[in-house]
Amino acid sequence: MPTNIMGWDIGGAHLKAAVIQSPSGVVAVYQRPCQLWKGLDKLHESVQDILIETDMPISRHVLTMTGELVDLFDGRDDGVKKILAAMQNLLPNGEVIVYAGKDGLLGISEIQPSHCGNIASANWLASATWAAHKVDKGLFLDIGSTTTDILLLNGGKVLAQGYTDYERLISQELVYTGIVRTAVMAVAQSARDKGNDVGLMAEYFATMADVYRLTGELNEWHDQCETADGAGKTVAASAKRLARMIGCDYDENELLRWELFAANLRSQQLARIQKACEQQMKRIPLPRNTPLIGAGVGRFLVKQLAQDLGCTYLDFSDLFSGAVVQNGAHDKADCAAAVAVACLESELMTRVV
Repeated sequence: MPTNIMGWDIGGAHLKAAVIQSPSGVVAVYQRPCQLWKGLDKLHESVQDILIETDMPISRHVLTMTGELVDLFDGRDDGVKKILAAMQNLLPNGEVIVYAGKDGLLGISEIQPSHCGNIASANWLASATWAAHKVDKGLFLDIGSTTTDILLLNGGKVLAQGYTDYERLISQELVYTGIVRTAVMAVAQSARDKGNDVGLMAEYFATMADVYRLTGELNEWHDQCETADGAGKTVAASAKRLARMIGCDYDENELLRWELFAANLRSQQLARIQKACEQQMKRIPLPRNTPLIGAGVGRFLVKQLAQDLGCTYLDFSDLFSGAVVQNGAHDKADCAAAVAVACLESELMTRVV
């Protein structure tokens, strides 16, 4: 009978999950909106939704998280403890394992208060570690809805300079920018419009989902968040929100104007990520054909970065062979951390056997 392991990546805005079936590989991935800052009931709803859709017995659940950062909790340790307690209640069938980063994979009953710091926001290390197991040398980039992780890989290991979010913000291995939830005002202070540099209003009028909807690069399955104004997710609605950023109204005859405006904002976000990549790539000598391994819903930007930096592009999904995902809305690279923790546990089980 095949062993089914389910990986869970518990974020502050999304819940992601993946099922690994031995020996078939990744057989399903899931993503659900989960506005955790509004209460633990949001986590309950999203977990139950995924469990209902999963029509296979799960022998082992493996957890990683970033959701402990939301302001629902008193602090990171409090968030880790409450999320783990909630998940333990929600997953009564099957053993529950926790990815504790530098402390490895631990049974939930083994977790001590001293582990909380290494459990908090360690999902990046799971994804990069799995990639390092498959690719000897390269740069791993996970561009998601909210953040970008940039990790140097060499000798099959992750050469991380920082560990906590604070440390990784200093090292620029964490760039707090993404393609869906990030407010436009957090990406740029000005943008080009009609040949002018125009200051942007410091208002939550639009998000980068609006930008990438106008550039035609946004997969609507990947945008599970509310819009800035609560209105629709059409091209016209996005253009209207972007126009507000410079004090203008949208006219349907000026769509090209706002497409160009969006393209300029895109270029500014991309330049910030490229600068962080270049900083990591200076640390060790890398051959010209070094791969950039792209993960996350914004990995289409990694493809362009690879071209601009003279590197090859390798999709996180291509690290797997013979694996067929059953549900087509999301794939392995979209939910890289959930896939990675399940794979790391499966790998450990194989070694033990």
